[in-house]
Amino acid sequence: MRLSQASPTWRGVLWLSLAGTVLCALVVLAGAATRLMDAGLGCPDWPGCYGAPLVPDAERALAHSPHLPLEATKAWMEMLHRYLAAGLIAVALLLAARGRRLCRGRDGYPWRLTLGLLVALAVQGAFGAFTVTFKLWPQVVTLHLLGGLSVMAMFLWLHLCLRRLAFDAPAVMRPRRLTLLWRATLLALVLQLALGGWTSSNYAGIACQGFPACNGRWVEALDWGEGFHLTQAVGPSYLNGQLHAEARSAIQVAHRLGAAALLACLLALGWRHGRDRAMRPWLALAVGAGLAQAALGVANVLLWLPLWLALLHTAGAACLVAGLVLAAWRWRWPVAATSRIVAAGRIHQNSVTSG
Repeated sequence: MRLSQASPTWRGVLWLSLAGTVLCALVVLAGAATRLMDAGLGCPDWPGCYGAPLVPDAERALAHSPHLPLEATKAWMEMLHRYLAAGLIAVALLLAARGRRLCRGRDGYPWRLTLGLLVALAVQGAFGAFTVTFKLWPQVVTLHLLGGLSVMAMFLWLHLCLRRLAFDAPAVMRPRRLTLLWRATLLALVLQLALGGWTSSNYAGIACQGFPACNGRWVEALDWGEGFHLTQAVGPSYLNGQLHAEARSAIQVAHRLGAAALLACLLALGWRHGRDRAMRPWLALAVGAGLAQAALGVANVLLWLPLWLALLHTAGAACLVAGLVLAAWRWRWPVAATSRIVAAGRIHQNSVTSG
């Protein structure tokens, strides 16, 4: 059903949750653009920029941080990311305020998920500050990316929960549990997103030239220990990375192996549930996004990581997360069973009204 067909009581939270999903995707893309433009330290402080709420002129910036000259383009890119994130927090607060009134009169309202979303956004704000104060420490940058995609998934899941309640689906139906294959796929997705963030934050996107071989070899000299040394020192600036070539190559190879594992899980899901007509379009979306991501990853390596293509790769990650969330939702709440319960609820309501 369309959102316009929902009752006025529910229409507001439905639009807010959908707007939050879209806005969160834009925040993730803005964060990726900030990182790819080397603008993560475009403003040396937080939450302002050179002590101002807007990007100041060069003279004021020099007076604030004499050792860090202003680069206006990078500073505005960083502040745009922060402004979008602030807008996302405002949407979440409005959603919580509207939901607080709705949850009193409806069983099964996802109030805990709404509160969890606010907590996740607070944590994301802290990671945004740490990204600047810790000078792009790869651990924080990676967690910040994972957090952004997780918040987007939470907004989307909340929207789906609200749609189900808004269109008179009662809360008595129990969802199906995720099978081992579903859990393995979701775990593979999280690990691959983490590897993607680790690859980007350590500037290992083109550490391996060529595909499928790495720098013209099948067995490259890889430094796995240094590449995945998670206790790197806090203090130095990690702009452009601190790792040597062999460590970055190990990260790139791990990202490729993670992509292969995720694709295998997605294809297994498609084969296992492909006969289910209700599941087919959502599985096709998830598998298609996974295949597109793999193609974009190869293209980024072969074309030396152009900005527009790297941004498409981040957008593809967001699409993959959304596709898998939608597919998992449809698995949890089968169409046929949901339709029967919705119809029964409407018949009961009509009988009460006529009586």
